[in-house]
Amino acid sequence: TKEVGVLKAKYKLPPADPAREEYQIARLRQLAEDAHLDPDFAEKFLNFVIKEVIRHHEQIAADHAEQNAAAR
Repeated sequence: TKEVGVLKAKYKLPPADPAREEYQIARLRQLAEDAHLDPDFAEKFLNFVIKEVIRHHEQIAADHAEQNAAAR
């Protein structure tokens, strides 16, 4: 995810992709149901992972912006 964060920062893309996240949550819920696991737990876990990834991407973007400002 670090490389993705760097690319998003480089091309000024948002750290979050709500449409993709929604799709992934639905997909994971279905996988959990198919495996007779708790889909609510699976969704909560994925939401935690997504939040952490977004947080890291935001930090990468901030660091990237600082580096660009310092280079000017």
